[in-house]
Amino acid sequence: MRVPLPHTLGKDEVRRRLQSRTGEIAGLFPGGLAQVETSWPDPDTMNLAITAMGKTVAGKVEVEDTRIVFSVDLPGSLAFVEPMIRSALEQKGRKLLA
Repeated sequence: MRVPLPHTLGKDEVRRRLQSRTGEIAGLFPGGLAQVETSWPDPDTMNLAITAMGKTVAGKVEVEDTRIVFSVDLPGSLAFVEPMIRSALEQKGRKLLA
């Protein structure tokens, strides 16, 4: 699942906001029960390890010039929650950048 969010902040500002609000990223996922671990393998990619409902899935946030892209590798058994996750990422992701 890929969820692009446009921005006009510039890469440096987006990275700063994402890094300073790392603790809020778990709140992007519905249910409030997710635990998220983050790492930055390069300046424009934040890797995510998301644990919820007894499952751990990988994800990442790619910082681009005019958008960020949330990618989450949902297994087939969790496909039913994709609409909820997509909606939450769209709404709360914008607030995270605000």
